[in-house]
Amino acid sequence: MIDLALDRVYKKYKLRRKGNWPKRWYRGLVERPVEMWALQDVSFEVKQGEALGIVGHNGAGKTTILKLLSSITVPTRGQITIRGRLAALIEVGSGFHPELTGRENVFLHGAMLGMRRSEIARKMDSIVDFSGVEKYIDEPVKRYSSGMYVRLGFSVAAHLEPDIVLLDEVLAVGDVAFQTKCLDRISTLRKNGGTIVFVSHDLASIYRICDRAILLDRGRMLMDGAPRAVVDTYQSMTFGDPEPPAESQPRAGKAAECLSVGFCAPDPADAVRTGYPMVAHLRYRATTTIANAIFRISIYWPSGYLCAQLSNESSGFGANLEPGHGEITFECPVLPIQPGLYRVDLAIESGGRELDSRLHCATLCVEAGKSAMGDFYIENVCSVRRCSR
Repeated sequence: MIDLALDRVYKKYKLRRKGNWPKRWYRGLVERPVEMWALQDVSFEVKQGEALGIVGHNGAGKTTILKLLSSITVPTRGQITIRGRLAALIEVGSGFHPELTGRENVFLHGAMLGMRRSEIARKMDSIVDFSGVEKYIDEPVKRYSSGMYVRLGFSVAAHLEPDIVLLDEVLAVGDVAFQTKCLDRISTLRKNGGTIVFVSHDLASIYRICDRAILLDRGRMLMDGAPRAVVDTYQSMTFGDPEPPAESQPRAGKAAECLSVGFCAPDPADAVRTGYPMVAHLRYRATTTIANAIFRISIYWPSGYLCAQLSNESSGFGANLEPGHGEITFECPVLPIQPGLYRVDLAIESGGRELDSRLHCATLCVEAGKSAMGDFYIENVCSVRRCSR
């Protein structure tokens, strides 16, 4: 059964820009409307109980889709079909009045979402407890931080028990504990047959939450498929082809500097794959003798969070460098990270002082290898034995 659908949807906005009016009797600058198409010919369906992720650069049209689905705005052309009770958390504090208290805004926001006053009153304690703003619930929300706004807004929307939930960057604000509660609540909604439409730049959350994803670019839908394939395509568009960086030119005043990094399988003819060995080679240049140098290769998730780090510090020794060029090699017997494109930073330290760092200087492309559910592949050996009662 289809819970919502977009059929050849277009959305046009008129922007105001100042310019010279061509007719002679107008002098000076006047405003002229300029058309901007936020969406062009977008079509997709979301089945009951399905979680759809939407990814793309800023301005791609992600939030516009959510605003159309929540009836904040209407399409210029095309048709939108929605079946069921819908709750939307689209903007920080959307539906909140800054002069009202948090408690009063719960009633206001709940009513806007279609909840009865008796239903809100019955769930008030649970809403406040989930949001974590108990101490400030009777304070005007104009004194809330952006994180408190989102937590309270998400809590109200989550307690609506909707058929469809629209979420826009809700996990971007809040601490780890609240994010975990959000993910648990989303999982509960899905188990109860709820439908999720989720917009986020946290691509790791798209992996965890969604069954499907679509990729938008400048208002057009480029791809609809499995989250990992869509996210990998998006990252390839963002970072380009994952080629090893060329060695940089010498930089004055550096006692040591990173030149390049490369990743490969022990057999250079093979690709780097999940669950198989990987070798990393970091080339450096030193202009003086350096004792106990620490090298770091930081590997980041698509979402921008640190996934893992290779460092000789974890091996319990510091490298003593002599002037000139050199290379440090890291051998990983089993690469545990899932297939995808990862951002790489490099750094050299000595005595607690950073000698050099290079940010966004390379990418690590991990191909499919051994099958793994979740974020990591864990090497294991299993056995079965009989036990007496």
